[in-house]
Amino acid sequence: MTDSYTPPKVWTWDAENGGKFASTNRPVAGATHDKTLDVGKHPFQLYSLATPNGQKVTILFEELLAAGHTDAEYDAWLIKIGDGDQFGSGFVDINPNSKIPALLDRSGPEPVRVFESAAILMHLAEKFDAFLGSKENRAEMLSWLFWQMGSAPYLGGGFGHFYAYAPEPMEYPINRFAMETKRQLDVLDRQLADRDFISGPDYTIADMAIWPWYGGLVLGRLYSAAEFLDVESYKNVLRWAKAIDARAAVKRGRMVNRASGDPSEQLRERHDASDFDTRTQDKLESAE
Repeated sequence: MTDSYTPPKVWTWDAENGGKFASTNRPVAGATHDKTLDVGKHPFQLYSLATPNGQKVTILFEELLAAGHTDAEYDAWLIKIGDGDQFGSGFVDINPNSKIPALLDRSGPEPVRVFESAAILMHLAEKFDAFLGSKENRAEMLSWLFWQMGSAPYLGGGFGHFYAYAPEPMEYPINRFAMETKRQLDVLDRQLADRDFISGPDYTIADMAIWPWYGGLVLGRLYSAAEFLDVESYKNVLRWAKAIDARAAVKRGRMVNRASGDPSEQLRERHDASDFDTRTQDKLESAE
């Protein structure tokens, strides 16, 4: 950052501003094209991608099914945000904010749309009365659930963007958001010093919301930044992250709607539990 910048009196959009995702970012809302969404046979229709925000919901679905809630069966449809699928008319009808994940709940007499990941987690947890923790500890759980919603944009849109995706590295924003990311990791590390899970003794949707972001970070899965942020120093976060990573339902949830990485860990669409054994990307490619 050697050149100073003077903002204009009125900002205008430069569509060629560079950086990853620049082609899908724009200053207006609404659909860019007509596209009807597919609908499967199950009560819940999820339209998503296996980003940290997308993983929250697929992890919860798989945890619900593992806990015996058979009515939580779902179809998971891949939304390719790099291709602009989130701006299709059908998707915008469910989420006017054009962000994944988006859920259509067809379990009642009329379909109900739910968007924003924390809203989806709350909707499902309340519907099945599961992973909410004790009633006496509900306020604590909710506080941490919404801590994640307020904090993770500094990790993703702040640190992640400038460290990994910006057109060129810039010292000031990287330092600014690295400092904030490390402060947040310290918040979690202190919270986890004397408890197994984020809000207390119970594994809840607060853990499922926080883990894909901060667990993924300390496990070395986000932005290739583990060494830069010295994640090994956050011992309590690492212990918690590894414990959740070992859960079978979490392993399955991470695979759903994944379209990058190891083909054996990509289940781009999920319509039945058997798909984990028969329709991962490596098996589909070997059958071609």
